Amino acid sequence: MTLTGGCYCGAVRYEAQGEPLFKAQCHCRECQYLTGGQANVAMMMPAAGFRYVKGSPKTFKRSDIPVAGAREFCGACGTHLTGRPPQDARVVAIKVGTLDDPSVFGMPQAIVYTSEKQSFHVLPEGVRTFEKFPPR
Repeated sequence: MTLTGGCYCGAVRYEAQGEPLFKAQCHCRECQYLTGGQANVAMMMPAAGFRYVKGSPKTFKRSDIPVAGAREFCGACGTHLTGRPPQDARVVAIKVGTLDDPSVFGMPQAIVYTSEKQSFHVLPEGVRTFEKFPPR
């Protein structure tokens, strides 16, 4: 499978090859900041098959968190493109809204960090939920 996507203004584009490793809807407080208040919907893909094909993103990593992930975003329009989980460099979390065809996401396999969700967040029916992250 080959997925393509990019930012809102088109300055940064990417390609991801491989099969999705995990599809999630995350309600943690950090994701709420990144989305402007809603849950974050991401597809974890193999990092080895991911590359930027146009432009280069800016990266942000919080220095006040002992194990912080890196966030990659367009420096021109600010679109949050990916997350790089600190616990697994073999994975890149692609933000579903940046895919050229977001419908390939389908439904999440799991809804995580429900312990931090807001009352206005909607959980799809029939999807496994976890108060934090599911056990590996």
